[in-house]
Amino acid sequence: MRRTILALLALLVLGVVASGCGSDDDGSTGTAAASTAAPATQEQAASDVIQSNPDNASTKVVVGSKNFTEQKILGEIYAQALAAAGYTVDTELNLGDEKTALKALEDGQIDAYPEYTGTALTSFYRVKTDDIPRDPQESFDQLAAELEKDNITAMPQTPFQNTFVITSTKETAEKLGNPKTLSEVAEKAGSEMSISGFPECRQRTDCLLGLRDVYDWTPKFVSSQGKFADLDEGQSDFTFGFGTDGELSLDKYVTYEDDKQLFPPYFVTFMVRDSGVEKLGESGRQVIEAVQEPLTEEVMQELNSRVTIDKQEPEKVAGDYLREAGFVK
Repeated sequence: MRRTILALLALLVLGVVASGCGSDDDGSTGTAAASTAAPATQEQAASDVIQSNPDNASTKVVVGSKNFTEQKILGEIYAQALAAAGYTVDTELNLGDEKTALKALEDGQIDAYPEYTGTALTSFYRVKTDDIPRDPQESFDQLAAELEKDNITAMPQTPFQNTFVITSTKETAEKLGNPKTLSEVAEKAGSEMSISGFPECRQRTDCLLGLRDVYDWTPKFVSSQGKFADLDEGQSDFTFGFGTDGELSLDKYVTYEDDKQLFPPYFVTFMVRDSGVEKLGESGRQVIEAVQEPLTEEVMQELNSRVTIDKQEPEKVAGDYLREAGFVK
């Protein structure tokens, strides 16, 4: 059964209330930046609404994104939120891959766009995948320091990340006794079961090679871009999915904990040209940080599913999210 954003945000509220009764330790891992993910009272709801400032109208901001579903949704969320705050906002939400998006940022075609920490480190700064710190805050700090040299500011990262997740149907999980971790899967599945992945996965240490070297697991490999279709059609027992795939919002699939940290962090940071940071000011920064606070992996799965499964437009999905989360009326 599909879960709505409102239901997910309600769960976040309960988590916030519960955490308020316990330790004040924030963990400093970057994995749960939201301490006020959703309003718990009418008074809080009113305070969460983005206030339009007429003084921002003279400030033009161009928000970009790469050319796939999640990026377009995120670009729309940031753009619509800034527009609600009174900024004059244009969008370039289908730029291409990360190198095309970075060039647009460096050339001043756009002022900002959302990027994944692991992607930026490997693609822009040639950090080997195996050398990316597995601690989310460490990897973010490393990226922020590199971007600073290039006059780019990394805004605080999102609560969700979109890294690899090994996925199967519920039936496969039940067949194996419902394992929770990849270590358990490797032990129970052995070399007789199969996993599908994109062709390059064979040679990547954060993909098939990593399963062999880190988990001592050598499943049969099925070269495919099908992912969930592979599972549904019985082409493979497992697949390399991504943590925020829209299909994971359906009650059909399970994922397994990467307990040995094979996969590097892929949290999102809104990368802003330093000149764009000056234009946005502190109020713009606060808007950006606020609207991404409720974006857990479950919420992002639901948003992605509205595009990939329900065939809604990213612009509508982003607008509905901002309304459902209480940022706009």
